[in-house]
Amino acid sequence: MTILKTVCIKLNPADNVVVVKRALEAGQKIEEDEIQFTTRQNTPFGHKIAISPIADGDPIRKYGQIIGFAQGPIQTGDHVHTHNCVMRDFDRAYEFGADAQIVPVVDLSQKRFFQGYLREDGRAGTRNYLAVISSVNCSASVARYVAEHFNGPEFKRDYPHLDGVVPITHKSGCALQPGEPHRLLQRVLAGFARHPNVAGCVFIGLGCEVNQLEQLARDHSLDIQRPGESPRAFLNIQNLGGVRKTVAAAVSAIRGLLPAANLARRSSQPISKLVLATNCGGSDGNSGVTANPALGVAADELVRHGGTAVLAETPEIYGAEHLLVRRAVSHEVGEKLLERIRWWENYVRIHGATIDNNPTQGNKAGGLTTIFEKSLGAVAKGGHSPLVAVYQYAEPILARGFCFMDTPGYDPVSMTGLVAGGCNIGVFTTGRGSVYGCKPSPCLKVATNSPLYQHMQDDMDLNAGTILEGIETVEMVGRHILEKIISVASGEPTKSELAGIGDEEFAPWILGPTF
Repeated sequence: MTILKTVCIKLNPADNVVVVKRALEAGQKIEEDEIQFTTRQNTPFGHKIAISPIADGDPIRKYGQIIGFAQGPIQTGDHVHTHNCVMRDFDRAYEFGADAQIVPVVDLSQKRFFQGYLREDGRAGTRNYLAVISSVNCSASVARYVAEHFNGPEFKRDYPHLDGVVPITHKSGCALQPGEPHRLLQRVLAGFARHPNVAGCVFIGLGCEVNQLEQLARDHSLDIQRPGESPRAFLNIQNLGGVRKTVAAAVSAIRGLLPAANLARRSSQPISKLVLATNCGGSDGNSGVTANPALGVAADELVRHGGTAVLAETPEIYGAEHLLVRRAVSHEVGEKLLERIRWWENYVRIHGATIDNNPTQGNKAGGLTTIFEKSLGAVAKGGHSPLVAVYQYAEPILARGFCFMDTPGYDPVSMTGLVAGGCNIGVFTTGRGSVYGCKPSPCLKVATNSPLYQHMQDDMDLNAGTILEGIETVEMVGRHILEKIISVASGEPTKSELAGIGDEEFAPWILGPTF
């Protein structure tokens, strides 16, 4: 019998499963340091195998944490997945601030810079767009017609310092429930209008919708031109006399914004002005082993430089929230996170759903078994810095350091909230192959494994699969990610930008019933 080595990873001494680094057939004998077993079933790449017997009902541990419970006895060498591992509620110790440690700030001689657009309010843009924002789906096509007017080759010739005119359209805005659903949409739209990557914008409404432009402008002071803010215009289709007249008026308004926006120039800005959105999608069993912890290294390094890194996707920290609470800088911050967890438990309950409907089919095919396992891998994106603030969806991100924003796990909705909060760059990890882009903020993608990276090189910006192969360490890949963040923030296009992706991904979180 051939004895295989370096084919599996034990992530923590307390684990009773290992992750396989390549597909294994039944009957193969594995010897890996102190680990010895013979595979009892075929086990796909990224999946788990038991390295000791696990009795029926006993915890299954990965990352040193509980990811589920045995459904029936599990023998050494068994493939551990949805057929024999189930979710069950268990007590998690919420030790507020137990792991919160002061982050050493880099010396002035080590400060890093990127080439960004300094805005008059002191923030820095990584891109320079004009935006056409629809208040309601009824004006979405008009917003798109206006943006398309500026898509020709002559635009880049005449306005070389602009990245384009981007349409911000969505499927909501009317038949909205009063209260939080309406406020949330307005918060998102106002966040995009004030985004540091947006040099100016034109709002377009229909006129009779619930989400009235006049109220949006008044409630968020968008009608007041504060010093340093980008210029804005507000148009209504019904007031102007229809589609053609509104398109003409909006095109004229954009033309009026173009000269000033084109005057912007990139200049040297400290990376402390970067606000990083971290997200994962199409995750697999390698996500928590390679790309996510490597992104955590980059996030920690950005925080050391005075920047901001934001974790999100509340349903995908469920079961791992106690680890974040331990990093909270205060009881108040930790309790705010737990309040969002309780909100989600109630939210899914009233809709007859359960949080453990996550992972997706693709996640499961990639080796993720329960939401606990997925969450434990997902929180690795946040590194080890102390948690300084917790924000509701699309709230302005004002704190420096490691933060959390309450968003759904659905990628476009989550990233929309993060960008609305002010994130001027994003990093998206994927094990199955996401092709996400997010105008007006660039979003680079990190593959968790080399086969994916090689298969989708036109869409992947970085490969973290080298960690599995023993070519690089997590820390090395994390530093590659940080260098790529700085390069992209300075103007290097991401793969999604080169593919022209990002116009269709704006997706505000829609709460409540539709009237």
